Amino acid sequence: MNRIGLKIGKTSKVSSALAVALLVVFATALPARSIAQATGTATIHGHVNNAAGQPVTKGEIRLSTDRSSPAKERKYQYTFPIDQNGDYKGSGIAPGNYVVFVFQGDLSLDFNESVVFATGDDKTVNFDMSRAEYIEKMSPEDKKALEEYKKKNAEVVAANSKIQNLNALLTQARADNKSGNYAAAITAMQQATTAKPDEGILWITLGDAQLGSADAAAKAAKAAGTSPTDAAITAQYNDAVTSYKKGIDLNAASKKPSPEAAAAGYNQLGQAYGRMGNAKDSADAYEMAAKAQPASASMYYFNEAATLYNAGKLPEASAAADKAIAADPKKAEAYYIKGQALIPQATVDPKTQKIVAPPGCIEAYQTYLELAPDGPHAADVKGILEGIGAQVKSSYKAPKK
Repeated sequence: MNRIGLKIGKTSKVSSALAVALLVVFATALPARSIAQATGTATIHGHVNNAAGQPVTKGEIRLSTDRSSPAKERKYQYTFPIDQNGDYKGSGIAPGNYVVFVFQGDLSLDFNESVVFATGDDKTVNFDMSRAEYIEKMSPEDKKALEEYKKKNAEVVAANSKIQNLNALLTQARADNKSGNYAAAITAMQQATTAKPDEGILWITLGDAQLGSADAAAKAAKAAGTSPTDAAITAQYNDAVTSYKKGIDLNAASKKPSPEAAAAGYNQLGQAYGRMGNAKDSADAYEMAAKAQPASASMYYFNEAATLYNAGKLPEASAAADKAIAADPKKAEAYYIKGQALIPQATVDPKTQKIVAPPGCIEAYQTYLELAPDGPHAADVKGILEGIGAQVKSSYKAPKK
């Protein structure tokens, strides 16, 4: 069964004059000057945070000793890029007293007015624009935008945290289902569906846990010689049916319905109905799974054929097998089901007393042997064909006794 996961939301953006200082994603950093490390120079490194306390991911650090020129005419002796983590570093700086600026495009965001370098120095100069004195100098409009951004970002962070928790529950439940720990999976998915009741895949995974639990209970009942269809076990199957239906409906009603989730839900619903002996609803569910995900239609039609065959509905099983074969002509097991569903219709010729197989039966068996000469049913099929006097056309060889 295909597995579908939840998506983590993205951090919201600020659309205001403050956006440059907050997200700093609107300008392309200028290339750093190529400055060779020379004897008698110094180095610098540091980290840059914006007013929201997040790393500045684009921009540059500029160093200047020009304190008298207007900003547009100021000369910068050194330029170093800020990386995607908000870090920067530079070397080859001649000793002196510099003003160190943070730039985004042509806009100066912050500065340190006096950083003195001596020969061999490695200066750490960080910029934290969330400091109180920086915020105090912001305009009322920018302060308001900052508060709105923080509020929205907090909501997104909370939503992401919730979804991460749901993803963790989903992953754990799937692992528990795989290992047969159905009780733990049910508990996890009940918690998940309570937290987010509108997410279809959570209900489908809950259904998987409930179906697994019901199957385990039915198996234990058979081993103990008690009825595998008592009220308690039937109730578990009904719980699974309810969860699958809810998951399917929620997926269909979502903004972007998932064909994979729909097909998985219908396929599992078909299994639940089949375990309960409801062959008709089981077949209908498999039909819907095939429509939802045509690429895997052969598998769903085969599941339908097997369920109908096990329920004793042989003509319907043969028809479903034909659909599986049409979807995938190389699906050997579908030919076997078809042959098994048709062979009970065999008759005896009153004149020759030979067995006469119904149309399509021998061909189905022969094709099975051609596709799976060493398959699990090869010996049985070979015996049936020999028993009715049909020629066996395959490379299958019976194992030595």
